[in-house]
Amino acid sequence: MVPKIADFRLACTGVTTTISDRPRTTPRGAAIGSMVGTTVEWYDFYLYATATALVFKPLFFPAVSPTAGTLASFATYAAGFGARPIGAVVSGHLGDRMGRKTVLVGALVLMGAATTAIGVLPTYAQAGVLAPALLVVLRLLQGLAVGAEWGGAALLSVEHAPPGRRGLFGSFTQLGSSAGMLLATGVYYAVRSIAGDAAFLAGAWRIPFLISFVLVLVGLVIRLRLADAEEFTELKRRRETARLPVVEVLRTQPREVLLTTGLRLSQIALFVLLTTYSLTYLQDVFGKDSQVGLVAVMIASALGLVSTPLWAWLSDRFGRRPPYLFGAVAGVIALALFFLAAESGSPVAVVLAIVFGVNVVHDAMYGPQAAWFGELFATRVRYSGASLGYQLGAVLSGGFAPLIAAALLAAGGGPWLIVGYFAVLAGLTGASACLARETYL
Repeated sequence: MVPKIADFRLACTGVTTTISDRPRTTPRGAAIGSMVGTTVEWYDFYLYATATALVFKPLFFPAVSPTAGTLASFATYAAGFGARPIGAVVSGHLGDRMGRKTVLVGALVLMGAATTAIGVLPTYAQAGVLAPALLVVLRLLQGLAVGAEWGGAALLSVEHAPPGRRGLFGSFTQLGSSAGMLLATGVYYAVRSIAGDAAFLAGAWRIPFLISFVLVLVGLVIRLRLADAEEFTELKRRRETARLPVVEVLRTQPREVLLTTGLRLSQIALFVLLTTYSLTYLQDVFGKDSQVGLVAVMIASALGLVSTPLWAWLSDRFGRRPPYLFGAVAGVIALALFFLAAESGSPVAVVLAIVFGVNVVHDAMYGPQAAWFGELFATRVRYSGASLGYQLGAVLSGGFAPLIAAALLAAGGGPWLIVGYFAVLAGLTGASACLARETYL
């Protein structure tokens, strides 16, 4: 626990001032603080994903064929996922030694700086190959930041949670994903609708990225008021933190790292296929001016603010494994329904398919995830273990899912090859859910 009284000596005046520290962070305060900061982080990350599907191809990769441009755009998207495990390793070490809050503040600043910089990048027409090169560098920085973010935010919520309610309180971190996606898609949709397609491509696309600077300031004000949970601060006070937490968790709990990696595979793949890859696929089906994909994603993101904590609450009552197994198995059905809906040509069917896939199926896995991942690891290596599993699963699956899907479609395999590829991921996630220790009691 932090001291109640802190002495600050003002060297420049020689005056000694004594002030009271802020009260200990409450469970509700930790949950809300984690959600707000994570919302800002995911706004930035998902904004890039939306721009990847709709903007970057003509602005940063115009010198190649449309298919090659799509693949190149999704490759830069995947680069951000590739940096996430590095962010997890660095943040896990610092978070398990110094504290969760310190790392979270740094991650938020890094993400905001990278996203704002994307908003002022020159395009290919202005800078040639330097433009996509800089885009990749900034995407890597985004990946480092989000790799550091989730583990700390999730643990801040879970470690402060009352007994028997870790699923629900941990889900507030997960809500940042829905809120960030809703905010990113909503801002993108509004700017594009107001500016029109021509003005949007001419420069208005930068506005959503520049807004990140303001959002980061808001997130910092809230996040700086948080404190680490007593569970961790007591460990630190006794000087029992791990010297090399990443090495220790790989030595003592390698099984849990592998299982949490497996638990991520179909969850993140389903999400990016339905919210990122779908935008490109639906434009090919409905036409370049169609916004049915953006509308569907906005609706699913809004509903996720309810469905995510609902699934988490159910996991506090019935266990982490049952909803996760349902999500893994039903994911294959959900993805197949999306492609059938797209082929039907019905916008309503597309919206319903995406809502079913995201809110009913995906959120069954995503809601309990923060609590389950945190509960699987010992306190002294929890940040490292949970972050490693979460981010390794993200890069092995989510980062490459749109790229693999685009490549399978370009090869003439049709959407059902994509469903087959996803079914393999779903099988691995289902097996991991069966083998992982149940922790809700």
